[in-house]
Amino acid sequence: MSQTQKQRGPEALREEGNGLFKAGDIQGAVCCYTRALKLSDNIQESAVLYRNRSACYLKLAEYNKAETDASKSLDTDPSDVKARFRRAQAFQKLGRLDQAFVDVQRCAQLEPKNKAFQDLLRQLGAQMQQQSQQLNSTDARVQQMFALLVDMSVKDSDRQKAAQNLVVLSREDAGAEQIFRNDGVRLIHQLLKSNQEDLVLSALRTLVGLCTEHQSRTMAIVNELGMDQLCAVMGSGGSAISLATCHLLQVMFEALTEGMKREIRRKEEAILPEPSKELRSMLRHLLEMLPASNVSGPGRDNAINLLVKQVPRKSLKNPDNSLTLLVIDQGLKKILEVAASLPELSEGPKLTENSHMSCSVLLTKLYDDLQSDKERENFNKLCEDYVRQQFNQTDLDAKLRAIQTVSVLLQGPSDVGNRTLELSGMMDAVISLCASEDVNHQQVAVEALIHAAGKSKRASFITANGVALLKDLYKKSDNDRIRVRALVGLCKLGSAGGTDFSMKQFAEGSTLKLSKQCRKWLCNESLPATSRRWSVEGLAYLTFDADVKEDLVDDKNALWAMFELAKSEDKTVLFAVGSTLVNCTNSYEVEKPDPQMVELAKYAKQHVPEEHPKDAASYVEKRLTKLLEAGAVSALVCMVKHESPALTDACRECIARVFLALVERQEDRGTVVAQGGGKALIPLASDNTDVGKVKAAQALSKITITSNPEIAFPGERIYEVVRPLVSLLSLHCTLLQNFEALMALTNLAGISERLRQKIIKEKAVPKIEGYMFEEHNLVRAAATECMCNLILSTEVQELYLPTGNDRLKLLVLYCGEDDERLRRAAAGTLAMLTAEQPELCARITAATTHWLEILQALLLSEISDLRHRGVVIVRNMMQAEKSLAETLIESEVLEILSVLAKGGQIALEPATEIAQSCLDKAMEYGIIMSREENKSPEVMKS
Repeated sequence: MSQTQKQRGPEALREEGNGLFKAGDIQGAVCCYTRALKLSDNIQESAVLYRNRSACYLKLAEYNKAETDASKSLDTDPSDVKARFRRAQAFQKLGRLDQAFVDVQRCAQLEPKNKAFQDLLRQLGAQMQQQSQQLNSTDARVQQMFALLVDMSVKDSDRQKAAQNLVVLSREDAGAEQIFRNDGVRLIHQLLKSNQEDLVLSALRTLVGLCTEHQSRTMAIVNELGMDQLCAVMGSGGSAISLATCHLLQVMFEALTEGMKREIRRKEEAILPEPSKELRSMLRHLLEMLPASNVSGPGRDNAINLLVKQVPRKSLKNPDNSLTLLVIDQGLKKILEVAASLPELSEGPKLTENSHMSCSVLLTKLYDDLQSDKERENFNKLCEDYVRQQFNQTDLDAKLRAIQTVSVLLQGPSDVGNRTLELSGMMDAVISLCASEDVNHQQVAVEALIHAAGKSKRASFITANGVALLKDLYKKSDNDRIRVRALVGLCKLGSAGGTDFSMKQFAEGSTLKLSKQCRKWLCNESLPATSRRWSVEGLAYLTFDADVKEDLVDDKNALWAMFELAKSEDKTVLFAVGSTLVNCTNSYEVEKPDPQMVELAKYAKQHVPEEHPKDAASYVEKRLTKLLEAGAVSALVCMVKHESPALTDACRECIARVFLALVERQEDRGTVVAQGGGKALIPLASDNTDVGKVKAAQALSKITITSNPEIAFPGERIYEVVRPLVSLLSLHCTLLQNFEALMALTNLAGISERLRQKIIKEKAVPKIEGYMFEEHNLVRAAATECMCNLILSTEVQELYLPTGNDRLKLLVLYCGEDDERLRRAAAGTLAMLTAEQPELCARITAATTHWLEILQALLLSEISDLRHRGVVIVRNMMQAEKSLAETLIESEVLEILSVLAKGGQIALEPATEIAQSCLDKAMEYGIIMSREENKSPEVMKS
């Protein structure tokens, strides 16, 4: 921003905003009004600015903001008819018809002859009448369902149908409101106590409908039912009921947290009391569930899952981590009690196979959400105190609980786990218990040793002291549970060199032997699922070795067994499967060293990483084909569907990396789409690590480029693809990612106006215009092609109408470039633009002094597409203004059009007919004589 711009006052900025608004640059107008508001100290002037910005927000379909600004304007001047009318329009769009009617009625009283006011009054009257009829009809249906549910003499099947109908009604605004107003919550409360699972599930799903995006109803329901009741249902029911209750509580959390954002009122009509009291009460009840002995394993897992999703901040830009601090203060010990539980050894909370992993994820999320060293030190101290308290007891079971807690911490916030591992006597106890004769004791100790081996502080110690012990356990133990875990420890230590071929810990062939045993256990269905899961953990480490990768993809039984585990209820296997597939597909990041630095390193006798020969592209391509044939896509799709804390962001990133590798070859993309890969990639592109989001979005772009998007992403799903693609239009992404995103958006923009509107709404147009200036020819051409399809939208066309910008000039100049692809795209854009906006035709002549040469070059091109586009532009110009037609006909364009109109060998091409229509138009204007008057067209002399 220049110094003069900075010095401009609110009035000048308002005038500039008005100009931009008239020119169609709504976003620019918003910026001007916003800057003016910051500078303005005059109340009346601010009221006008709020009113104007409200009009902008109406155009941008941001109705909450439009209503807020119009209300601020009315606070200063209640008689401002424009502001009141804009607020009425915003209310109407928000569905708040009563308030809209009151506002527009007041407008009509002040200006009775205003047609716009009268039209809106009629619209609102009709809408309110329709709403009233709908409410009356819905009320009758609700009362009918209530009567069936209350009458115990009614057959069970009829009551179940009535309960299901209530679920359907609750998903409609009118139905939800009628259920709530007719004391439906009390009836639902009774259904929750039913012994019939179907009725309980229907009651829970009805509550979901009542609470979705509605803060006031949610607060009332939480207070009426009580969290004790809801937690009891989640903790005591079967897995289906527990999961349904978990979903309800999640919806409640979201309704309450959204309600805390003052600007977002959604379906509400008034600002309600702060819901933080209810939120904190819900969190306290969830924490109380964790150590409770009467809570089922699935119920406990769902409570942990809710804490994972709802407690940590969604964005670290938000400074408020008070919920995390509350959970740490009141619930960290309870979480650690679950982490320490060993159902095989002693009485304690009921656990599932996923409970310990869920605890690790929750502890990680809480630790990562802390903001200061003081907060982190407090977390460390609480964990150390708990572990020390357990470990210092004379009871062996307590010591085992301490070691189990350390294991969970090492899998979660590993810095905290390392500190607890350093406690006096801890490591010695782990090593000692590995030799215990009790299998359960051995299992706890070996697992702790394995998790410790992956941490840098202890890996070298364990390599020196633990390898012999692990080998001994692997060779001599009679129990496969111990042997498979010892094997994983050896695998972990043996893979310390990663993908570096020259850095192997064990002798040649040892890793192949280990992997063979892992595959053998993986395929042994007589082993418990947990032991087979550990064999996948071993493969996750061993597949850094390309020889192991080759052996694994050739073993169809092992792949099938691994994919079946990925689809099972044991979610703890997800990351191991994801890591194994990342290694097999080589979809990890590999930084190729600078050749000069490699030579210097060799000269200095420093270690230089070496790539395994079987990690070459040809080997990777064959592995990808084998994985596709083995069913990798269906396994990945099932992994994405899992609602579990074990599906961590790191796990999602692994899945996104593998998907990107699988769609690398164009011929494989149809297979990936047919098996549900396209659908699975959409959530991965929004809920993932930053790297994972980019990988998933790039995979989506590759699919969208070569597949029919309407088949790959049917129904409403196609609109969800737009945002991930737009996210790739960033300087943080590579040029290849930019290019593929532009190509994909071009395909989408050519499908329908609704998709074009979605692309515009995602603010993609300015980014696409930016890439039209890119130096790389392919990227520049792809951006121009995308604009060519977007120009079908009136909003994009209107960007070219204001004078003073170079958009039109750029298109004209690109029509004269050497790059054929760029010329074709620019000429197509210009042809459509001049057809839809004839007033732009006259401005082509002012765009550049070479405009006529550029047009003639298009008409004379050997490429039929370019001739066609060129002759369409000429026709549009001639139809727009007679003076333009005269300028064109007086040039060599007349002779070129005459040749094109004659056709000859190219008589069938579209340009022939259009060239003739240009000549006909010139005759109509009287610029040239007809053929009857002269043998060939000739310019008439004045």
